[in-house]
Amino acid sequence: MSTSTRGGAVAAEWTKLSSVPSTWWTALAGLLVMAASAGQLAIYAANDNTNDDPTDDRGIVTVGSVLIDSVELTQYVVLALGLLAITAEFTSGTIRTTLQCTPSRGRVLLAKAAVAGTVTFALGLLLGGVGALVARPVLGEWGTAPVAGTIGDIVAVAAYLALIGVLALGLGAALRNAVLTITVLLATLMIVPLSLQEPDIDVLNRIADVFPGVAGAHFLAGDTEPYPSLVGLLLLAGWAGAALLLGRAALRRRDA
Repeated sequence: MSTSTRGGAVAAEWTKLSSVPSTWWTALAGLLVMAASAGQLAIYAANDNTNDDPTDDRGIVTVGSVLIDSVELTQYVVLALGLLAITAEFTSGTIRTTLQCTPSRGRVLLAKAAVAGTVTFALGLLLGGVGALVARPVLGEWGTAPVAGTIGDIVAVAAYLALIGVLALGLGAALRNAVLTITVLLATLMIVPLSLQEPDIDVLNRIADVFPGVAGAHFLAGDTEPYPSLVGLLLLAGWAGAALLLGRAALRRRDA
């Protein structure tokens, strides 16, 4: 595959993604959800320090920790960018035109992944910045925002959202339906891991730790147990890569 061919496929996918109103509405929704979540969590942290119950005193919290907690809800809005990049074309039938222009289905999916990953990473940086700007004044004296640490947390949030976006894209390519894809994502990111963790049985907890949402949470929190945070990032990247392979196999096996 020539560089110009790859570049043309990526440019085409960017044009399609940026030209539909749903992309911008989804980005706006993500910003609103992040701002609301960060503000609410910051209010909770401040209130826990100022009420009459000393057992609720949480002390000084970092803005980065508020951002990371806010991602738990915000990610489900951002997921729409990844899955709509492919499922919208199946719904409208324009995937046929896409594959006629670029017959290599693997190339199409890789171009979509490059665009979706880049867009969700950039959006993640913006979301992190907005969350920090909202949370810092709300926390007041009960919050701190070390520059290096806060920037690192914002970049980590962006990386997490980019990989989640690619995961959504791969599943969307395999399942071809937005509702079914978001259902599977909810189950994979939240429902199944929580069900495994609920009995608090060690072997089930270890299984839950390899699911993408849990692995991503360990990465964002900078955990050292049950594995280093870098392993959490690699596990999440592995899930995203596996989803792309699944989507590529489905695209090659079935007619558009």
